[in-house]
Amino acid sequence: MRAQWIVSAAMSVLAAATLFRSSPASAQQPNIGIAPVALTDTPYVFDTAEQHKVRVVLVMRGLKHPFALALLPNGDALISERGAALRVVHNATGAEGKPAVLDPTPIAGIPPVIPAYRNGGLQDIALHPQFAQNHLVYFTFNMPGAIPPPDAKPPAGRQSIVTLMRGTLTGNVLMHVEQLFSAAESGYSGGSRLAFDRGGLIYMTTGAPFSDQAQRLDSVYGKVLRLRDDGKTPSDNPFVGHSGARPEIFALGHRDQLGLTVDPQSGAVLDTEEGPNGGDKVNVILAGRNYGWPKASFGRNYDGTPLTDSPLSDGIEHPLIVWLPSIAPGNLAFYTGERFPSWKGNLFVTSARRGEIPRTGGLERVVLNASMGEVRRETLLTELHQRVRDVRQGSDGLLYVVTDEDDGALLRIEPAT
Repeated sequence: MRAQWIVSAAMSVLAAATLFRSSPASAQQPNIGIAPVALTDTPYVFDTAEQHKVRVVLVMRGLKHPFALALLPNGDALISERGAALRVVHNATGAEGKPAVLDPTPIAGIPPVIPAYRNGGLQDIALHPQFAQNHLVYFTFNMPGAIPPPDAKPPAGRQSIVTLMRGTLTGNVLMHVEQLFSAAESGYSGGSRLAFDRGGLIYMTTGAPFSDQAQRLDSVYGKVLRLRDDGKTPSDNPFVGHSGARPEIFALGHRDQLGLTVDPQSGAVLDTEEGPNGGDKVNVILAGRNYGWPKASFGRNYDGTPLTDSPLSDGIEHPLIVWLPSIAPGNLAFYTGERFPSWKGNLFVTSARRGEIPRTGGLERVVLNASMGEVRRETLLTELHQRVRDVRQGSDGLLYVVTDEDDGALLRIEPAT
């Protein structure tokens, strides 16, 4: 009853605020955000709530909107430039004091997208769990799809056919590239993430922010998919054998998912989901469950008007974490290393911007209890004024992040002492 009262009161406040914003004075759009900030080679030292004094080192700059990061066993890093190229940063971990070097030649073997379009082409990358033996690299890729008519409602840009591909990394070439999975229809040309679980199965996210595809079982968009490492469908997927349902679907009702991880301790699968304007969240992904979009959302329309009658609904899974205002979350990772003892078991979530204000991104640190209940949270790296897009833990126990900028960077977070 109390929860219903809170939701009702919140909707009343939103309605009143909407009336205020409709006045002529409020119709003028302010010049928001700050000027672009260039990162320096001098390390940044910050104090944090529990792991006091950490240093942020600029490993490499000159990357074009990096989206995903994969650390190789030899200390190199693979970085996907979204919609474009797969790059290599040699000696990214700085082992044995060697300097990091950005290879001027992108990895060959990534298919081209002609003509190029926004969000087309390369998205996420992931290494096979036995990469050291088989050298397999998996990646999601948006193939050109339908072109909407000129009078179409959003999305106004070109749609895509989301695919999963893999190849064998040999030197600077992906050999034997093959398509393992492809959607049967066009959908929103957003980002797609990959994560392997402890049994070697692949989870893959797809978006559907502008249509009802997220609630339709005959579409793979707005879903978390679950596949074998050869792209085939596991026989125990929840909708296998259901008439009219795509068997690859593991969970439904998602808007735009730019983060996906598997807890190495519990095996739980978590995603990040962007709301349209607030209501960003982290979900625990369970077989066959519905996560609400577009029927229920904590977010609002971009003009501030209400989006749904209630953020909760019968039959809809509740999020693990919610952000109001929005933080534009990207990828996420659990920290399990020894270099930051006070952060062990914490969840780290990247952020591109807070409250729709440009250049306010950072790294969210969330402390969870044994039952995965939130205890407290802290925002890091906001002083850098960067769009942070991916976070990974290296074999050295340090954290690595990439910034989604024209002059994108690879950063390493390490103890300051």
